[in-house]
Amino acid sequence: MSPPDTDSVQRFHFETAAVRGEIVRLGASLREILGQHFYPAPVAALLGESLAASVLLSSTIKFAGSLSLQAKSEGPVSILFGECTHDRQIRGYARVAEGAAVGGLGELLSRGTLAITITPEQGQRYQGIVPLDAPRLAGCLEHYFAQSEQLPTAILLACDGEHAAGLLLQALPVSAEAAAGQAASWDHLRHLACTATDAELLGERFETLLFHLFHEERVRVQAPEPVRFGCRCSAERASSTLQSLGEAEVRAILAEQGTILVHCEFCQQEYRYDAAALDAMFHVEVPPARH
Repeated sequence: MSPPDTDSVQRFHFETAAVRGEIVRLGASLREILGQHFYPAPVAALLGESLAASVLLSSTIKFAGSLSLQAKSEGPVSILFGECTHDRQIRGYARVAEGAAVGGLGELLSRGTLAITITPEQGQRYQGIVPLDAPRLAGCLEHYFAQSEQLPTAILLACDGEHAAGLLLQALPVSAEAAAGQAASWDHLRHLACTATDAELLGERFETLLFHLFHEERVRVQAPEPVRFGCRCSAERASSTLQSLGEAEVRAILAEQGTILVHCEFCQQEYRYDAAALDAMFHVEVPPARH
C-alpha cells in the first residue's frame, strides 16, 4: 500500500519570511518507469532521486516546456536522465554497465557532470552544468543553485526503490535593507528542514511532515498537484529523428541492417522502418507496377 500523498507535489511558503518550499512523493509513476528496465538497487535509487528532483525544479517553468536533469560520467552509469514537464509528467532512464550493483553517487557516476536543462516548446532552451562533486545528488543540485542562480537552496531527496520523495526550500530575492533579517530566517528554516529523515519524506502525509518540521512557523500551503508518468515518443518523432540524419545515411543503415528499428528508452516502444517506409518518409515516387 502506498503512503499518503503519493504521486503528487505540493508547494508552500512562509508568511513571515521570503522563503518558498515544495514537497514531492512518487509511487506508481516511479514504478512504471523503473519497470521498463532491470536496474540494480543503487541505480534505481539514483534514478528515483533524479525524478523527484526534476519535479521540484520544474516549478521554475512558467511556460509550456520541460526541465531535465542529465548526468554523464565515466563510471558504471554513463547516463542518468530525469525529466518533468510543466504539467507534471515525468520520464527517465539510466544507461548502466554490467556489474554496477553497488556504490554511491561518487562510484556510479565518477568523473561526471550534471546538466540542468529548461526546454520551452517555443523559444530557446537554457542549460546549466555543474560537476558531480558532492556525495549525493541533492548536494550537487544545491551547488548548482549557489553558482548559477545565486539563491540559497536546500534539497533533500530519498528513494527506497518503490517510492521517491523530495523536499526543496529556497530563499527568495529581497531588498538590501531586508537582507540581514532574511539571512537569519533562512538559516533557521534550513536547519529545521534538514532534520527530516528519509523515512519521514517517504512515508508521512505532507501536512504531518510540514507540521513536524515547521510547527512554530506560519506556513501557507497550496493544493497538491498530481504527478504521472508520460512519454512523448511517437512515430512522427521517430521519423523526424531519421530525417535529421539525411536520406543517404538512413538508406545506408537500411542496406546494412535490412530493417531500421528506433527504440524509445523511456517506454520501450519500437518503431520499424523498411524500404517502403523510407520511400514515404523521403517522398520518393514509386512507379506503378507493369502488367
